[in-house]
Amino acid sequence: MATKRLKSKVCLVGEKAVGKTSLVRRYVMNMFDEQYITTIGTRVSKKEVHVSMPDVPRPVQVDMMIWDIMGEKGFRELLKDAYFYGANGILAVADLTRRRTLDDLDDWIDGVEQVVGKVPILIVVNKTDLSSNSQFQERDVAQFAKAYGSEFFLTSAKKGIQVEATFARLAALVVEHQLHET
Repeated sequence: MATKRLKSKVCLVGEKAVGKTSLVRRYVMNMFDEQYITTIGTRVSKKEVHVSMPDVPRPVQVDMMIWDIMGEKGFRELLKDAYFYGANGILAVADLTRRRTLDDLDDWIDGVEQVVGKVPILIVVNKTDLSSNSQFQERDVAQFAKAYGSEFFLTSAKKGIQVEATFARLAALVVEHQLHET
């Protein structure tokens, strides 16, 4: 029996400077760069992932196309149809040191859902290495995630904390969603 192959588009959304690009770089290349570089438009990375599913005899090979989208509200409204179209999963990213970035995820998630409907979403709170500057607590994230029927992860792209686990979980949710759509 041949390995099942899927192609999946996942989008990272959230305000600027929450660490979306850093999360992708850590996951795809296992690198972190202290220099902040604003994403202009979108940057697409690819990573092949193998996902084991209980009801599938062999691991599913997923070609994940990871779309890192610029965190400007005006940009989101202008180009959301083009950038979110075909998305199979979302990482909605907030910055632990800025409460507003968690609150603003509502608009990002709603923007995606207007284009693609309900897809798997993980709430990601990045920069846990800066927890002494935290502007909200884990219970706030849990409450936010619950409103979307979502799981959440606390990550640090800088230290590599929970980054692999976050993307692996999203890949599993996306595979499950895609297999049950067909």
